[in-house]
Amino acid sequence: MRRLLPAACAGVLLAVSCVHDKSASSSPVPAPPSTPQATGRGGAASTIDVRATAAAIEMLKSGGNAVDAAVAAASVIGVTDLYSCAIAGGGFMVIYLADEQRVVTVDHRETAPRALNRSHFYENGAPIPFPELMASGLSTGVPGNVRGWELALERYGTKKLSDVLQPAIRVAEQGFEVDSFFFEQTSRNLDRFKMFSSTAQLLLTPEGKPYPVGSVFKNPDLAKTYRLVAEGGSRAFYRGEIAKAIVETLAHPPVVPGAPKKVRPGVMQLSDLADYEARIREPVKSTYRGYTLYGMGAPTSGSIAVELALNLLEADEPASMSRVDFLQRYIEASRLAFADRSAYVADPEFVDVPVSGLLSKAYAAERRKAMDLTKAATREVPPGNPFAFQEDPSFVPRAEVGASPSLVSVLDVPNRETTHISTSDKAGNIVSYTCTIESEGGSGIAVPGYGFMLNNEVTDFDVPPNPAAPHANIPEPGKRPRSSMAPTLVFKDGKPLLTLGSPGGSTIITTVLQTLVNHLDLGMPLLEAVGAPRVSQRNVPDGSSQAEPEFIASPEGAALQAKGYVFRDVTPMGGQIGATTAIRFNDDGTVTAVAEPRRRGGGSAMVVEETGK
Repeated sequence: MRRLLPAACAGVLLAVSCVHDKSASSSPVPAPPSTPQATGRGGAASTIDVRATAAAIEMLKSGGNAVDAAVAAASVIGVTDLYSCAIAGGGFMVIYLADEQRVVTVDHRETAPRALNRSHFYENGAPIPFPELMASGLSTGVPGNVRGWELALERYGTKKLSDVLQPAIRVAEQGFEVDSFFFEQTSRNLDRFKMFSSTAQLLLTPEGKPYPVGSVFKNPDLAKTYRLVAEGGSRAFYRGEIAKAIVETLAHPPVVPGAPKKVRPGVMQLSDLADYEARIREPVKSTYRGYTLYGMGAPTSGSIAVELALNLLEADEPASMSRVDFLQRYIEASRLAFADRSAYVADPEFVDVPVSGLLSKAYAAERRKAMDLTKAATREVPPGNPFAFQEDPSFVPRAEVGASPSLVSVLDVPNRETTHISTSDKAGNIVSYTCTIESEGGSGIAVPGYGFMLNNEVTDFDVPPNPAAPHANIPEPGKRPRSSMAPTLVFKDGKPLLTLGSPGGSTIITTVLQTLVNHLDLGMPLLEAVGAPRVSQRNVPDGSSQAEPEFIASPEGAALQAKGYVFRDVTPMGGQIGATTAIRFNDDGTVTAVAEPRRRGGGSAMVVEETGK
C-alpha cells in the first residue's frame, strides 16, 4: 500500500484503490513511484500512502488549495488505509491562511452519543475489559470527518466536496494491489474481523483469510458511500440512508454465530448523527527559542503537551551539554507534560481547561523544579498546579479537573492507528491534519453494504477503576473524548518554517516532540529527524519508557540505561512508534516535503514542481 512497483501515470490522477471485488479480473492502474522526500515549488503534500499524496498533488495542479488537497488525501486514505482513518472517523485540522496571516483550526472530533454515560463502561463495579469494549457497538462515537471536511472546504477551500471526493471514488472502484503492510494489518486483527459477518465479507477472502500480497482489493460499497456524500453533502451521511445503516449496525452488531467474545450493542440514535457539529476553534500558541508554534487545543491534549514540554526544555541549551544529557531532559519533560495532560485536558465544553496556565513560561519555571535529573524515576509523577498561572484570575476549575494520574484510563492503550497529512499550496496556505478511527480497524465492525469501518473513539475516555472517582475526561453524553493528536505549525520571524504531525495514539505527543527536538535543537536534517529511533515517556506507573529497538541499542540508549532508565521494547506491540509527515519551508522559496521513510511501510512526499534539490 505504501511502496508499490514504480509506474508512469502520465499526470493522470491515480486510479488505484483499496477495494476488493472477488469477481474482477482487471488490473488496477499502478501507483506512481514513492519517495520519502521531495523539494520544489507550487505546493507539496506528504502522507503515509502514495495514492493519497498523488490525490493531493492533483488537487493542487487543478487549481485547488492546501485545504482541498488535505481533504482529497484524507478521503483516499479512507480507501487505501481504512484501518487508520475513514469516513466514519474524526480529526483535527490546523490551517494557516496566508493572505490573512492567521491560523485557524477545525475540530471534527467524534462525540459520545447522548444516551451514553460512564455506567456503560462498568459491569459488576469494574471497568469492562478493553478488548470487549473496543469490539462493540458501545465504542463508536458520532463520526466527525464528513462534516469537518465539508466545513473546512466551505470556509477555507476552493473546491466543492463533490469534486474533492472524486479521486477516492476512482480508487475505491478500480482497486489497488495489497502490499505487505495492509496484509499485516488485516492479519493482526483477523480474529476480531472474523467476529462480524460484514467485516469478514469486506476484508477477508471467502476462506476467511487476509487478501494476499499482490492481489487487487476493491471496495464498490465505499465508492457508493462516497458518491452519496458527493451528491448530497454531509446531509447524506448524517441524515440519510447511511445514518440509518450506522445506527442499525451499532444497535444490532452483525456478530457471527459462536463468536468467542460478548459483543455489546451501542446506544447511538439518528438524532446524534443529525445534530453533529464540527467546531472552528482558536489554536494554542507558544514560543520556543525564537520559534512560534501553533497547534490544536482541547479536546486534544497533543499540542498542549508538546508546547508544555518545550517550555520545560527551553531553559537548557543543547549545545552546552551532551546529547545524552539533553535526551534525559527530553524524557523528563515528557513525563511532567503527560502528568499534567492526563489530569487537566478534556473537552472544553465540559471542563474548564487551564490552557494559559499550562503554557505559561512562569508555570514551566515552577514545574521544572519537579524535574529530577539525579536518578531515573521508578514511578509516575503527580501533576503540577497550573491554576495560579492562569491569565484570568477569576478562573475556577470544576471539581473533576486535576484527578491523580493514577486514575488514568485502563483503556489508555498506546500505539493506536491514526494518520497525518501535511499539505501546502503556491499561495502559502498550509494544512496540518491528523485524522483517525482510533484502534487499528476501529471497532472492527463494518457497516454492511457501505464499505467502511466504524470508529472506537469512545474508548479514548478515561475510565477510573473506581466508578465514583472524578476525572476531567470521564464519559458524558455529547462529550468529545480527549485525544493525543498534535498537528503542528512552526514559524520563524513571522514566516512559516515547518508543519508536521504523526499517528500513534498517546505516542503522537512524544513523536512530534522528539522530531522537533531532533530538527530544531540537535540540527538533524528533517528527513533524518523524522526517521531517527524514538523513545516515548508517558508517565506510566513504573516510570519506564517505551522505545524502539534501534534507540535501545544506540550509544545514547545505553548511556541512559546506565543512569538507571528502563526502556520497554515496542517490538511486541508492532516495533515502531509513530509515522511522521512534514513540510519544511526553505529560505529560497522552495518547500521540502518529508514522509516517514520506513515505519508502516514508508510514506510518500511529493511537490507540484520538483526542483531536484
